[in-house]
Amino acid sequence: MDNPNLNHSAASSGIEQIIERVERLLLRHEELQRTNELLNAQISAISNERDSLKSRLSAARARVDALLERLPENAAAPPHTNTGGDK
Repeated sequence: MDNPNLNHSAASSGIEQIIERVERLLLRHEELQRTNELLNAQISAISNERDSLKSRLSAARARVDALLERLPENAAAPPHTNTGGDK
């Protein structure tokens, strides 16, 4: 017959290993939650920056379009100057 103390000791050791593993998993879960929160904050900041840049780009395009509309229809091209040193 098996020794009940030996079976109890083996079961206790197995339970302790399970407890240790669960504790490690809980710590890892908490670390991943913190990392996820940080990444979400970065996404939010980058999204805000992107939106701001898109708005600035749109405003700049509107200014360029307004300037282009002010140019005469058939404005003479500026004279070409040769800076290559050929004579």
